[in-house]
Amino acid sequence: MQTTDKMREYWQKNLRITGVLLVIWFLVSFGIVFFAKELSTLTFFGFPFSFYMGAQGSLIIFVAIIAYYARTMNKMDKDYGVSEEE
Repeated sequence: MQTTDKMREYWQKNLRITGVLLVIWFLVSFGIVFFAKELSTLTFFGFPFSFYMGAQGSLIIFVAIIAYYARTMNKMDKDYGVSEEE
């Protein structure tokens, strides 16, 4: 099976999006924990920022990452003609 330029472009965009979202995931997951002591001086809705991000904020960001990826990939699938809906 030969890969066309269009397929390569599709996968390059897919890998780029996935890579950026994984970096965001990593920063939210481990960055908050690593800098928890410094972030405790900030408050968010009356709670220390590191506590809020660990308890609820990171979950909101993870759901936003999933929603963004799903929406972006559905649009990209339609643009490149590989959508399951067609």
